[in-house]
Amino acid sequence: MALRSAAAVAPRGLSRLFSTISTSHFVPPPSPAAAQAREKAEPSTNLFVSGLSKRTTTEKLQEAFSQFGEVVHARVVTDRVSGYSKGFGFVKYATLDDAAKGIEGMDGKFLDGWVIFAEYARPRPPFGQHGNNMAPPYGRQ
Repeated sequence: MALRSAAAVAPRGLSRLFSTISTSHFVPPPSPAAAQAREKAEPSTNLFVSGLSKRTTTEKLQEAFSQFGEVVHARVVTDRVSGYSKGFGFVKYATLDDAAKGIEGMDGKFLDGWVIFAEYARPRPPFGQHGNNMAPPYGRQ
């Protein structure tokens, strides 16, 4: 009696599961070296803050960063429907010196129980150019 392969015995949908031929389109995440090679934003008074808790408010963000200099404006970006934080925000300082102190003082620190990351914000791409390889929105060509 001839031996049958596991794929022939397995039900129709499971034959791919037991296959030794890779059909996966998995792309591994970039290496740490590639992440560091990502361009750093030029120093500015505007900081991008990521890793915020859903409970972090604009007032808490401003209060935490005001320890390191004069905060002109702080904003936690929220979802339009739910009103909850999207986990990031922006802090604008009066001077470059204060912004540098804010990054040094808050990057990698805890705020509302979460580790946050502060870095110089990148400027928005000019209107008409689409960042992150995104297609133009419907209706705009």
